Amino acid sequence: MEIGIIGLPNSGKSTLFKALTGNDILIDIFPFSTVNPNIGVVEVPDERILKISEYIKPKEIKYATIKFIDLAGLVKGASKGEGLGNKFLSETRRADGLLEVVRCFEDDRVPHIEGRLDPINDIEIIHLEIAISDFEIVQKNFEKIDHSYKSGIKELKNEYEALKFAKENLNKDLWLNEVEYPYEFSEIYKKYNLLTIKPLIIIANVNEEYFIGEESDYVKKFIEYCQKKNYKFIIASLKLELEIKNLNVSEKEVFLKEINLEETILNKIIKESYNILDLITFFTYANDILEAHSIKRGTLAPQAAGKIHTDFEKGFIKAEVFNYQDLLRVQSIHELKEKGLIKIEGKEYEIKDGDIVYFKFNI
Repeated sequence: MEIGIIGLPNSGKSTLFKALTGNDILIDIFPFSTVNPNIGVVEVPDERILKISEYIKPKEIKYATIKFIDLAGLVKGASKGEGLGNKFLSETRRADGLLEVVRCFEDDRVPHIEGRLDPINDIEIIHLEIAISDFEIVQKNFEKIDHSYKSGIKELKNEYEALKFAKENLNKDLWLNEVEYPYEFSEIYKKYNLLTIKPLIIIANVNEEYFIGEESDYVKKFIEYCQKKNYKFIIASLKLELEIKNLNVSEKEVFLKEINLEETILNKIIKESYNILDLITFFTYANDILEAHSIKRGTLAPQAAGKIHTDFEKGFIKAEVFNYQDLLRVQSIHELKEKGLIKIEGKEYEIKDGDIVYFKFNI
């Protein structure tokens, strides 16, 4: 599962990517210094795996991961090919969710692509360009099936209505995830890989001073706008997060305490990125390795086994399952067995968040 990082040039996209991944990439004040996407895999912070390890005593721990893609900056006119528009839009479609970085800091050394700082305008540029791009895809495919449907091919009814609905809303510059539509339209929109259905988090990139009580008018307007539009958002100083990333554990704890944070905003961004993809985590313990695995909510046991190895899915027999919460409560695998809390589940079992699973299979 991949999260695409989008935004105008000089908004802080690449700073976020570097802070998330630790990858040593070019961060420059010149627009389009990111041309080809940077890709990095990040561990998902999960306190549960450390708690589980207290009772299981593994030799090695492996966290679940999520992939981030730092995409080229988008500019006004991108849908018509301005800047790296076509390249940006085609590469963005591969992402399963979007992190949009919006500049909310003033810095004369870092020019703004629009010549002035205006976070709301920046959001609207990005959203308009993406809506136009989706509209063109929808319009093109609507025209293809319009005549066939009206000629009597009733099998096209659902697709016709889905595209018609999308066309009407995109024409109003609305993203499809801002409006309610029938569930059966979802597969149609996924088929065309529309960007405006992808889950979105907006990151307000602020000055360091924000976390010591200096809230600017830009940030206030940003928050009001996101609340009005019902956008999920996070306030972060990405430059500060990059600096915190390079501190040792004790220095990090002291620093976070000074600015009244329980954890880094970076951790919050990773966790929220994971959540918007509707992922859950289950755990396995084999060969002295305790490992967290990410799956889509609603995944059945054989398909979850297939996340570890395709042979596990093909030869699935059953799964021995207990939950993290039960382990935490009784504090012993032996007690779990004694109390009948380790269940034997078959092919129809839906893996739950926090399940600890031992798969039995035959190849």
